Amino acid sequence: MKSIWKSVAAAGMGLAMSATAALAGPLMDRINSGEPIRIGFANEVPWAYPGEDNKPLGFVNAYVLGVLHEMGYDNITPVVTDWGGLIPGLNANRFDMVTGGLYILNSRCQNVAFSEPMAKVGDAFIVPKGNPKNLNNYEQIAKAGATFVTGAGYNQVESAAKGGIPDGDVMTVPGPTEILAAVKAGRADAGGVTYFTAQNLAKQSDGSVEVSDVSQLPEWTQNWVGIGFRKADQDFVDKFNEAQKKYLGSDAMMKAVEEYGYSKDNLPGDKTSAEVCKMR
Repeated sequence: MKSIWKSVAAAGMGLAMSATAALAGPLMDRINSGEPIRIGFANEVPWAYPGEDNKPLGFVNAYVLGVLHEMGYDNITPVVTDWGGLIPGLNANRFDMVTGGLYILNSRCQNVAFSEPMAKVGDAFIVPKGNPKNLNNYEQIAKAGATFVTGAGYNQVESAAKGGIPDGDVMTVPGPTEILAAVKAGRADAGGVTYFTAQNLAKQSDGSVEVSDVSQLPEWTQNWVGIGFRKADQDFVDKFNEAQKKYLGSDAMMKAVEEYGYSKDNLPGDKTSAEVCKMR
């Protein structure tokens, strides 16, 4: 039986529903009805992934649970799906927020209301041990005519196009497990993921793959991470952002995320989600 983190309902439940109904989005309606907040994520170690009974693990899940606790919300249900199903599932009302570690991209901002950033993270490649083709950035992959593999719906699909890699040299697969398998089997020369994911896949590979030299990637491959919400839930996003101001970078937050490799170097700085939507 799935575990559900049961405890508190919404702050302000004592307020008359008629006074707030006109302003509340679908998520606040659920909370005010006593329904759990459903968080959606894929199996993306160490970002967000399921543990026993789908327990939400990973630094983005740990962070979100901390912010929601600050808001007084602990009645949470995890919903696990494929990476490519996160935004469609959110907008189809299968869950209420995406905690899977979404980069804030202009293309996503058309369909998702993002929280203010909670992390800044760069891309990385996994390559065969020794990096025999010297593939450390997108332009090098394009010039070598190498095969590049990444996940369906990953930001690296757009990055590959921007870096000049022809569509015919880009392979898309469901997720990290398949990316690692493609590189290990020689079906792809480099696998595009985030730096956190690349480190984890290299550890899993028994030494057969390594992480590329990320210092050779251009600045535009640095990205900001936000929590995704339905646009109809902007009222909840505003409350989430207020709670985030207190929690982001706090001792409690850093203790919650440290086991997953998130450090103060990953704090997002002063960029807003609106600014990132325009620049990315």
